[in-house]
Amino acid sequence: MLNDSYFDIQKGYEALNASYPGYRKQPVIGITANFNNGNCCLADGYCASILKAGGVPFIIPPYEEKEPLINTLEHLDGLLLTGGGDINPLFMGEEPVNELHSINYRRDRQELLLTRLAADREIPVLGICRGLQIMMVAFGGKLYQDIYSQAENKLIKHDQALDRSFPSHTVTIDKDTLLYKLFRIEELAVNSFHHQAVKEPASGFRVCACAADGIAEAVESTEYKSMIGVQWHPECMILRGDESMMPLFRWLIDEATSFAKAKALHNRIVTLDSHCDTPMFFDKKIQFHRRDPKILVDLHKMNEGHLDATIMVAYLEQRERTNEALLAATAKADQILNDIEAMVHANCSYVDIAYTPSDLFRLKKERKKAIMLGIENGYAVGKDLSNVERFRRRGVVYMTLCHNGDNDICDSARGSGEHNGVSVFGREVIKEMNRTGMMVDLSHASEKSFYDALELSETPIVCSHSSCRALCDHPRNLTDEQMKALAHRGGVVQVCLYSGFLCTGEPATILDAVNHLNHMVNVMGIEHVGIGTDFDGDGGICGCASASELINFTRRLLFERYSEADIQKIWGGNFLRVMEEVQRKGKVNYSGKI
Repeated sequence: MLNDSYFDIQKGYEALNASYPGYRKQPVIGITANFNNGNCCLADGYCASILKAGGVPFIIPPYEEKEPLINTLEHLDGLLLTGGGDINPLFMGEEPVNELHSINYRRDRQELLLTRLAADREIPVLGICRGLQIMMVAFGGKLYQDIYSQAENKLIKHDQALDRSFPSHTVTIDKDTLLYKLFRIEELAVNSFHHQAVKEPASGFRVCACAADGIAEAVESTEYKSMIGVQWHPECMILRGDESMMPLFRWLIDEATSFAKAKALHNRIVTLDSHCDTPMFFDKKIQFHRRDPKILVDLHKMNEGHLDATIMVAYLEQRERTNEALLAATAKADQILNDIEAMVHANCSYVDIAYTPSDLFRLKKERKKAIMLGIENGYAVGKDLSNVERFRRRGVVYMTLCHNGDNDICDSARGSGEHNGVSVFGREVIKEMNRTGMMVDLSHASEKSFYDALELSETPIVCSHSSCRALCDHPRNLTDEQMKALAHRGGVVQVCLYSGFLCTGEPATILDAVNHLNHMVNVMGIEHVGIGTDFDGDGGICGCASASELINFTRRLLFERYSEADIQKIWGGNFLRVMEEVQRKGKVNYSGKI
């Protein structure tokens, strides 16, 4: 029997406005729609499961137009790839086998593109049946077009005539997997309606559950990404009140909520990566305005990772120190700075050079990305002290005193101890950097050079891309005593995302980087830490492999219960505080005024 007020729209309207705000923010989940007999359609269980889990379902019809596709993704917090017909084997570079069923030309291309674009943006993804297969094809995995004719094992029946809301067979879940954490059981009863299946998982994924005959039934990311796919149809169970599959949908909603929170936070704060080496690839004819696979930092990746600004450095390899070689080093530094400026000018509608912290905040409001200029290796100044002021007038915000080898300024962590720390000339360089308002960067410096510079500098120093010796015993990393001394003087250490500085014996992951950051906070306090990725140098780790994945770092910080104020400090606030102090006390700025 209908409620008496069901047809009274005014009462319904008043009920929706009975309190303020009247609703809680829920993540928006895009759901790919089916297309059948000229109609866009969707089985009821998908929306019902998303609603039950606490999300807002948003149905995505099949279309391929570029701008609507990208605009749709910009408004999504999660993506659900749904079931349906077979995938055209031509998208896998294969000809169709006789047993291939009907394919849906309206869906394949769009969903493959949608999946790749969502992954670029780190949007959480759940794939169901065909959706799992779309995920695998999108990233280079292989499918059985028909398991019954192509798989070698004797198979159980995977396409049941049973009502879809009832389980029809079991799958075994590997214990060391996300899927096991969700369900907490090794054997799970599922339904099954398919004849295509995963033959080889794509790179970056692993099979985490199998049927009794060995057919892959679930796949998940091995790169700390929010991506999981299942071969069965969990959305059907809720239609008869069975909540046994809700852990999958609650996972998607939880991940989407985390992603949405991180995105909103990045919209409110300025995010700065204090060190990247993208200019090292200028000779490879990179295209900064494209999503260029040769580099880890470009406009697309900065936008996808919600990164506002990066300090691009003119890196100089340490070589001989003859007069001729020193002049060549200075010329090379100038040329790299010229090339950075030319790259920015060519894309001036979307990016600009920032010279001060206030420039960063202004460009953020203008919806532009920002590039700051740095020099990695004081080798660039040669023996000519006037080069310090000249580079400062060009807009260089910091200079790393040395790299892998002693130079005329100081000893390197990888050097021979030529000067027993900072040289006589180096003392003058530091004094001139203080005078001109250029930050002193001690990443790569030896311990003796570090303490000498710390004592000599009248302004706080930074380590633009460094990590913790206590967690990874590398001569390039900082001891706890060094970090305490630096914090005492008001300086900042930016955790580096280079695997070799984060752990020994195995490739580092985003978890290792967070551990280093946590250690820095425990030793120095939250006011003295930040992030300097070293992308396009040696930086890039599993879970945070390029600028597009930096949003994942923020999600990890939220998981570690850092507050918004803390995250703002980590994502550049501390570094910019030092920069502002150094520039304020300096007598020279980029405009040349003294």
